[in-house]
Amino acid sequence: MSDAGIVRLEDVGKSYPRGSQAVRALEGVSLEVARAEFVSVMGPSGSGKSTLLAILGCLDRPTHGAYFLGGVAVAELSDEALSRIRNRSIGFVFQSFHLIPQLTVLENVETPLLYGDVPAEEWRPRALACLARVGLSHRADHRPSELSGGEAQRAAVARALVTQPRILLADEPTGNLDSATGEEIAGLLHDLHSEGRTVILVTHNEGLARRAQRLVRLRDGRVEGEGRP
Repeated sequence: MSDAGIVRLEDVGKSYPRGSQAVRALEGVSLEVARAEFVSVMGPSGSGKSTLLAILGCLDRPTHGAYFLGGVAVAELSDEALSRIRNRSIGFVFQSFHLIPQLTVLENVETPLLYGDVPAEEWRPRALACLARVGLSHRADHRPSELSGGEAQRAAVARALVTQPRILLADEPTGNLDSATGEEIAGLLHDLHSEGRTVILVTHNEGLARRAQRLVRLRDGRVEGEGRP
């Protein structure tokens, strides 16, 4: 696969039924993201950002159009194949962290490996290495309730990295954090991109969005414009 187009959307549309009507969340979206590129997506509420992220993350399928991930037309794959792609190729970072409260931080980071084909003896070393990468080794044995918001998001980033995904998808990763802590997470995402990771970020935060190499603006389910921040 060439460096161009690790992610490629071609005329993608998505509609949801509402009674006897169909609500269009996306319409005619074409977008390409190169390997190791950092792209931010912005738009007002209802612009289609969440729907776009769900399609990019193989959590939903387009109603029409095509989505290629690494040259594979993923929308045509079975649910089982999509699940494998989510586990192996995509790391997710959410606004609300989604850490499992009953598990330690280390166990939370290990969790995605339970559903892949990574040998069990590699789980702990991988998880510890990811915690070290985000500066959270000293919190490995703590529960999520014992973490600050910034620490919880760092744990979520470590969990997203543990499967060594090709793409990191971040959905409002600083939305629940104060400005100083949000700036730390923004710096971490920037550093991860600098190490060669592909990062796609959805955010309302203009300052965070401008850390990316390219800014895509959505409005009413369509790409309104894109360019350098």
